[in-house]
Amino acid sequence: MTSAVLVEKKKLKQPPLEIHYLGDRVLRQPAKRISRVDETVRQMAREMLQTMYSSDGIGLAAPQVAIHKQLIVIDCEPDNAATPPIVLINPQIVGASPEVCTAEEGCLSIPGVYLEVVRPQVIEVSYKDQQGRPQRMKAKGLLSRAIQHEMDHLTGVLFVDRVQNGLVLAEALNKHHFSMQAVRPIQ
Repeated sequence: MTSAVLVEKKKLKQPPLEIHYLGDRVLRQPAKRISRVDETVRQMAREMLQTMYSSDGIGLAAPQVAIHKQLIVIDCEPDNAATPPIVLINPQIVGASPEVCTAEEGCLSIPGVYLEVVRPQVIEVSYKDQQGRPQRMKAKGLLSRAIQHEMDHLTGVLFVDRVQNGLVLAEALNKHHFSMQAVRPIQ
């Protein structure tokens, strides 16, 4: 029964959750595994989806709304009512292609900043669905990138930590009033 966490794909004047921004400590805390998938977890996913749609996002990780649980929601087609969103609980990347690709990323926690990030082109991810059933999925393109981006949030990593051009990064952050001190570069 996949309708367990379906929500209307629309903007709400008052989204149920508050998104935290670069520089906020909650974004750097690692998320804990979810031991039991129950109605509380499904409700959390619904509220995350409502918040994501209200902010014009295609993905949201629980730590972005100060919930330290391994839960991410993704919808690469937010304008298509026929495509259901994906809820991944305790996701783990179990395989990644050696081929990488560079593409522009943005983040609801760093509004206005869009920069290029290198990531594996194809990944295989295992996770639990909203019913608690184990699932596996191969993802490529935008879905692969969105899953990797949101999974980074579960370990306290933000996409700006992966940007290789420090000059471009500093300029973009400064322009949108974010501090370079909030970045933790990954080599």
